[in-house]
Amino acid sequence: MSEQNAKSADQDTGTEPDKELEVWIDQDLCTGDGICAQYAPEVFELDIDGLAYVKSADDELLQDPGATTRVPLPLLRDVADSAKECPGDCIHVRRVADKTEVYGPDAP
Repeated sequence: MSEQNAKSADQDTGTEPDKELEVWIDQDLCTGDGICAQYAPEVFELDIDGLAYVKSADDELLQDPGATTRVPLPLLRDVADSAKECPGDCIHVRRVADKTEVYGPDAP
């Protein structure tokens, strides 16, 4: 990848390539619309309670409050779009290193 293409990719994702991201859902705000699971079913899933949760890399539903999972780089755009389109504004994507939210209701 050329340096210019690398810069374009950085601008597309809004993050530096060496920054790992994680995502979590605030179930208190989840409306159960399932938009997140439509955008990124590898990362999000609706449980029998009608609320969305994140899944581990092993496809395990993480139901503890505030549970996080890493965002695989190939799915970053889908996860970011989920956060943007979520009617409950309950999806938070943040950098692992400093916990700064990059997508979601608390993003700058």
